[in-house]
Order: sequence, then C-alpha cells, then structure tokens
Amino acid sequence: VGTSHLFHLHRTAIASMADESAQAQEDEYTEEVEDGEELEEEEVEGEEAAAEGEEGEEHSEISLGALKDVNDKSFDEVRLPQDVVQEAQAAWSAFLGAATSREAAGEAIYAALFDSAPSLQSLFKTPRSVMAMRFMNGLNSIISVLQSPSQLKITVETLGFQHLDLEVTVPRVVIFRDAIIDLFDMEMGARFTSKAKAGFRAMLNYVGGAYIYIRREYAVRIRTIMTSWKTATNKVDDMLEDEFAPDAEGEGEGGEGEEG
Repeated sequence: VGTSHLFHLHRTAIASMADESAQAQEDEYTEEVEDGEELEEEEVEGEEAAAEGEEGEEHSEISLGALKDVNDKSFDEVRLPQDVVQEAQAAWSAFLGAATSREAAGEAIYAALFDSAPSLQSLFKTPRSVMAMRFMNGLNSIISVLQSPSQLKITVETLGFQHLDLEVTVPRVVIFRDAIIDLFDMEMGARFTSKAKAGFRAMLNYVGGAYIYIRREYAVRIRTIMTSWKTATNKVDDMLEDEFAPDAEGEGEGGEGEEG
C-alpha cells in the first residue's frame, strides 16, 4: 500500500510538472504571438507614416492653382505635376516638329508676341531674326528641364541675369504668356491639351515672376558691387599716378641749372 501510494504521488508530481511545462510553453507562445502582433502593428504604423510622408511630398508639389498668376514676391524651386510636364514638353516638341525650321518656329513666336503688343518692340534693340531665335532658344532651354526643379531654377536664373536691362513687369509678362498660349492654340488645335496649356501657363508665370524678382533684388546688389569696384579701381589709378608721376620740382631745378 505504501509503495502504491508513493507511486501515485510520483505520477501526480510528474503530471503536475508536465502541466506546468505545457502552461509555460503556452505562455511563451502567447508572448511570442503578442510580440509578433506588436511588431506587425509597428510595421503597419511605420508604413502608414511613410505613406503619409510620401503624400506630404506629393502635396509639396506646387499646384497649378498657385501658379495661375505671376508671382514676383519670391523665387523658389517649383515641381509641377509629372503628367502636366509631359504634356507641355510633348506640345513643345509637336510645335517644333510642325515648323519648317527652328528659325521659323522662333519667327512665329516673335510675330505672335509683337502682333499682340506692338509697343513691346521698343524694348528690344536686337534685329528681329536674332531676337526670334533668342525667344525660341530660351523657351526650349526652360521646357527641356521642366521636370527638374533645381535645373529649372538655375536655367531661369541664368536667363534672368541676361535680361537685367529689360524692364519686365507683370502686365508685360501676361501679354507674353497669353501670346504664346494663343499661338499654340492656333497652331496645334486639339493637340494642345488642357494639361499642356496649364503647364505652359504655370511655366510662363513662374519665369516672368522670376525675371521681375531677379531684376528687383539682384540688380541692386550688382550695382553696389559695380560701384564698389569702380571706386576701388579709381583709388588704384590714383595711387599709380602718384607713384609714377614725374618730380616736377626736380625737373624745374634741373632746368634752371642748365640755363645757368
């Protein structure tokens, strides 16, 4: 009886230990599952945050509505929607392809501009053929980098410095913009899509506003630099004149000695 009782107690202890081990394994598994779920939740939250960040970057693109008018208060990088950029570049390529030559394309732009506003011709002293090519080349350089905010800003800034002598104003930018858009409407018809038109409008507003901003903000600095340089150059010239000027008194004394 004693042995049977001991055997029973031994079996009971083993079963209890087995139950405890099973419970421990179950608890460990539960903790692993919960940890896995927490990791999954963190990953989901991270993905959602990344998605929100991407949405924020998308929203950082300058909307076409923000460039519906000429803005000369600032000059920053802009990123137009990709589909609008593609449509605008396709329209420009179609325009150049339809022209008999690049010179003819430039002449069409020149004629459209000055037919709509003859008074603007007084701003340009360059011969018509040269000016026409400058218009064409300038637009081509801008449109070719329209997809790159940094390159677009550099290109527009460079062109802006080249036009510091022109008094660019908002009304004149509007005349130029509308003349170009009307020309494309007439030349290409349905091929000049609404997105292409919106892209050209935004681009020309951006460029025109940048020209005004650069002339107003940078021209003052350039004039200051030029004035300082002129002042410094004059001082150097004066110093050189003093250094190498002949000794008038010595010459006078020498002359008197010779006469004696």
